[in-house]
Amino acid sequence: MKVLYFTATGNNLYVAKRIGGEFYSIPKLIKEGKFEFEDEKIGIVFPTYYGGVPKIVEEFLNKAKLKSNYIFAVASYGSLSRSVASHLLEIGKRNKIEISYINDILMVDNYLPVFDMDKEMKKEPKKNIEQNLEQIIKDIDAEKKYIKRHTAIIRFVELLIDKVSPYKANLEFDKNFRVESTCNRCRVCEKVCPVDNIEVDTKPVFKSNCQQCLSCINNCPQNAIRLKGEKSKTRFINQNIALKEIIDSNN
Repeated sequence: MKVLYFTATGNNLYVAKRIGGEFYSIPKLIKEGKFEFEDEKIGIVFPTYYGGVPKIVEEFLNKAKLKSNYIFAVASYGSLSRSVASHLLEIGKRNKIEISYINDILMVDNYLPVFDMDKEMKKEPKKNIEQNLEQIIKDIDAEKKYIKRHTAIIRFVELLIDKVSPYKANLEFDKNFRVESTCNRCRVCEKVCPVDNIEVDTKPVFKSNCQQCLSCINNCPQNAIRLKGEKSKTRFINQNIALKEIIDSNN
């Protein structure tokens, strides 16, 4: 089994490791030009961005050649997963990737413009992450066919939220970043960026190709990168994943 994943703060790397098999970082695969995979099972693990599939994951799937009788996907989310299944199925259909199983898992939301991280981390025990992940793993082991869809009422509410939300995909999102004098030019931000959008000279320079994953902000050892409108200065990395693993995944 091969699991292809995208992670910014460790949540989805943790999910990929728990599912098992061989796991491969999608950003690294793109940089290496590796898009062809074959196995009895192939998985895609990623966070939900704006209710859908992250741009970098869609970019990979647009070029991917996946040969397997059982392709599954697991999407993490922090508040609403919205239309991620529909978006993924559309991408799959367009690229001749037949997906047998799509499920989502509620984890800690680290989107700093919306969520206070202190409050979010306190909620973590109530999210039943391990219990839900165990069920997903059992489903995959049994090669269960399942596509998680939301009711029409929930989809309608999520559509309204999406229309009024000021937060949209924006490659120049990094213009909202500010680097404080506590920065010691350790280059961690540069190393964890999945698209090489950061170059550190006297301080980090952002190149307006931001994926809005916030990996640079959350992983900064000095907590030196501020985000306009952030709800707290607290940052988040999945406690089961080391910073080096996130660097290795995206560098």
